[in-house]
Order: sequence, then C-alpha cells, then structure tokens
Amino acid sequence: MLQDSTSRDFIRIAMAAPYLDREQEHELALSWRKDHDQSALNQITVAHMRLVISMATKFRHYGLSVSDLIQEGHVGLLEAAARFEPEREVRFSTYATWWIRASMQDYILRNWSIVRGGTSSAQKSLFFNLRRLRARLASGNEMLSNAALYQEISAALGVSEADVATMDARLSTPDRSLNATLSGDADTTERMDFLVCDDPWPDEVASTAIDVERRSGWLKAALRALNARELRIIEERRLKDEGATLEELGGKLGISKERVRQIEARALEKLKVALVKQNPEFLAA
Repeated sequence: MLQDSTSRDFIRIAMAAPYLDREQEHELALSWRKDHDQSALNQITVAHMRLVISMATKFRHYGLSVSDLIQEGHVGLLEAAARFEPEREVRFSTYATWWIRASMQDYILRNWSIVRGGTSSAQKSLFFNLRRLRARLASGNEMLSNAALYQEISAALGVSEADVATMDARLSTPDRSLNATLSGDADTTERMDFLVCDDPWPDEVASTAIDVERRSGWLKAALRALNARELRIIEERRLKDEGATLEELGGKLGISKERVRQIEARALEKLKVALVKQNPEFLAA
C-alpha cells in the first residue's frame, strides 16, 4: 500500500506529466504494439495517470483508500495500453477509461464488504448506481416511499425490487463480525453463540451412516434367499423410487396382477425369515 507521503509524490509527478497530442499518442502506441518499446508504454501510461487519479477520487466515498484505488486503476491502465489498437483511430483516454473504471469497481466489490456482492453485471450496476438514483428520485417534489423508490430503481436498472431492497440494506448497514461480543467489559457472549443450526450433530451423522450401511448389508444378504422372479418383483416394486404397479409388472412377466401380489407377499415373508435368521437383532433395530 502506498504511504501518504509516497502517494502525494506520485500524484504530484502524475499531474505534472505532459499531455500527449493525437499524433504523439499514435506514434507511441505503434512503437509499443509493433516493437514492444517499454519506453513508449511508460510515456503513454504516465501521461494518463491523471485520468486514473481523477477516477479514483470519484470512488472515494466507498470508504477505501484512494491510494489503493489509484494502484488498481493503474493496473487497468496498463491492461488498456497492452490491448490498445492505434489503427482504430480512437483516443487512448477514451479506450482506457473503461479499463480503469472496471479495475477500480472490481477492487471495490472485492474489498468493500466481507460478503461478496455484484456477481452479475446487473448486480454490479445496482451496487454502483443505487445511491445516485435514490438521491435523485428522493430529491423530487413528491415524497416517495421505499416501495415506490425500489420500483423506480428496479425499472431503471433492470433488476428485481427484492434485489434493490437487499442491496439498499447492505449499503446502509456495515459488516458485523460474528465473533464480536454483544457488550463490552466482562461479557464474552458473541453473536455466534445465538446462531441456530438445525443440522444433526456429527456423532448423529456418523451413527446414521453406520446404521444405513449395516442395514444395507443385511438386505443384500437376505435377497440371496429369493429366486429370480421373486427378486425382480421385489426390486421393481420395493427398491425403486417409483415402484411399478401390480398390473404393469404382471404385463412384463406375463402373469396376472393377483399372481404378482402373491409372489410379492411370499418374497417379503422369505426376506423377513432370512433377516431374522441371519441377524436376530434385526427385530430390535
């Protein structure tokens, strides 16, 4: 991070750098693009650092260091210089502005809050335009409710009203650590202590997994007591998420649905006998 004195010196040098006219800019850009002339690249970037500084000051109200914003903007400026195509006859400042702004905005979204926001282009637009639009709409003669404001902003930015309300709440409320105590002095109770989790305890999860594995082993062993037709009926009727009907299975096997029901009942009884014989504790499980 730039120190205050270093930052001031850097800004002073950048603001004192000479401007480039269109012809100079074009020649330097060609030298960098064709010959990778590092000196040409340096001249272009130094001449446009005042653009980075100007843009950084516009984002200072997000509570981040202007020096850090300038550094991020410089990264965007270098990216713009590397991609700039002088043959398109577009001024470098016009092209670089987008890269500088994008670099600063990405930095703000990464560091403004510990909760990641602005993951889509619409959300990003909402983050950077909500305050401006809210202030403009609220400054009118008509007093608008929050619901009306959210509706107007939603239509202007193409996002849902729920997203507008959520972002408005985030922008108006600072981050709070879950490890912060509820009060000072000797009280060590943290916000984390009041979080409720409905998930089972780890020992319960482990116990359930062991029981499921054990019962699955019992069932596999017991299924060996069935003949091929009995096994197919049990699998189709009992071991699938959407079991086949008696009529459907009868059609596949070429027997009546009543006969399918009889075979199924006999197979279930054989399974019960096999399970109890091999594992007497099954009845108590």
